Amino acid sequence: MLKELTSQRLEQPCVEVLNPATQESLGWLAADSLEQVESKIVAATLAQPKWAAQTAKYRSKLLRKWFDLIEQHQQDLALILTMEQGKPLSEALSEVAYGASFVEWFAEEAKRAYGVTIPATFDGKSIRTIKQPIGVCASITPWNFPVAMLTRKLAPALSAGCAMISKPAVNTPLCAIALRHLALEAGIDGELLPVVISEQASDVGLKFCTHPSIRKLSFTGSTAVGKQLMQQSSQQVQRVSMELGGNAPFIVFGDADINEAVAGAIVCKFRNAGQTCVCANRFYIHDSVYDEFAQKLHAAMSKLSLGAGVDGHDIGPLIDEKALQKVDQLVHAATLAGAELVCGGKVASDIGTLYYQPTLLSNVAHDNPVMKVEQFGPIAALCRFSDVDEAIHFANDTEFGLASYFFTQDLTLAEYVSNKLQYGIVGINEGIISTEVAPFGGVKHSGVGREGSALGLDEYLETKYIAVGGLR
Repeated sequence: MLKELTSQRLEQPCVEVLNPATQESLGWLAADSLEQVESKIVAATLAQPKWAAQTAKYRSKLLRKWFDLIEQHQQDLALILTMEQGKPLSEALSEVAYGASFVEWFAEEAKRAYGVTIPATFDGKSIRTIKQPIGVCASITPWNFPVAMLTRKLAPALSAGCAMISKPAVNTPLCAIALRHLALEAGIDGELLPVVISEQASDVGLKFCTHPSIRKLSFTGSTAVGKQLMQQSSQQVQRVSMELGGNAPFIVFGDADINEAVAGAIVCKFRNAGQTCVCANRFYIHDSVYDEFAQKLHAAMSKLSLGAGVDGHDIGPLIDEKALQKVDQLVHAATLAGAELVCGGKVASDIGTLYYQPTLLSNVAHDNPVMKVEQFGPIAALCRFSDVDEAIHFANDTEFGLASYFFTQDLTLAEYVSNKLQYGIVGINEGIISTEVAPFGGVKHSGVGREGSALGLDEYLETKYIAVGGLR
């Protein structure tokens, strides 16, 4: 499938797709000009009313066919994902399955966009609501989960009767093209889901935000870019969904099962080389179990292997040189501020140019620079705490509020802490929290809106109130 998605370099502007594991070229894709983006928006605008007029059952059947095709091509899609993004093939297979789950879920939810009948306040009147598609939508998705981030937006949009024009990250466009190819094979009109390939991210984003035909923008990415897009979208009162940055705390209380906590930390922190918005970013460990946790985490980290994702390793490369430099600078700044380097802390240059060693930092102060930013790398920074309220204070002391985690065997403590944490998602004794059946999203500077679950469909629907009189 990979050869079918790329072309030889043409005279027109093109985008080269690189394998971050080897820096080898995977091929060239023609880049869209702003005029071509305009044409795709116009085509989607013309196609959307016909799609919206179809029955929910009809849309559901086509989405189900799309889901079946994604599952049938799971191996091919996973290989494409690993080649252009770098994550281990096992993780890529899981991501494809996760991405497909949104298509399956919203194929079913398409038939459940219910309105309601409201008891009238006067005789001879009726009051009811119906839900209608918002119209043409646009999405901007990141490189770290190029399959799941797209299907999590595109599936509910199509399910609701919308069209969606998508701009994947320029590092990872092949997954989006492959998914669209399978959608067309399932019978979905290609003009309903055009893909924009462009290195002009800010120009395309501005066009999405200001084009009068686009009524909704869904964005996953940094908080800074999200704020800019929200400002631009405000000029036409465009609806937005924003899944922005995170700074997830991982708290281990004194009564926790330490082996389970360490296992949760490994899958939560080092999945995709730490390049996830919901991965553990700050570890707060109770004094009474700090040494045991640190020792066992170190032992578990020492077993992680680095290498190309197609070769069965645990950790692949970072996405590019800029990401690598950011991680290296964070570790350097952390040690300058007093953190103790237990292991890692270097570029694994013997493996490749973009690999960074799994890094454990101990006795890290809460105000250390490494605790204040979204790391997006394989860094585990451990900080001590002495009581419950101190841990809660540390966890909430950030502008972000996407995901949080804690481990305890005390049910009363679990209830108390989960209610106090200022996050859209809380994982208790669990390091993996993402699922299509639950709402995904954050509070504070981590975004607005929810994806997945029944709430995800509502993000693409307008509620219309209909009042009827003269019914005596």
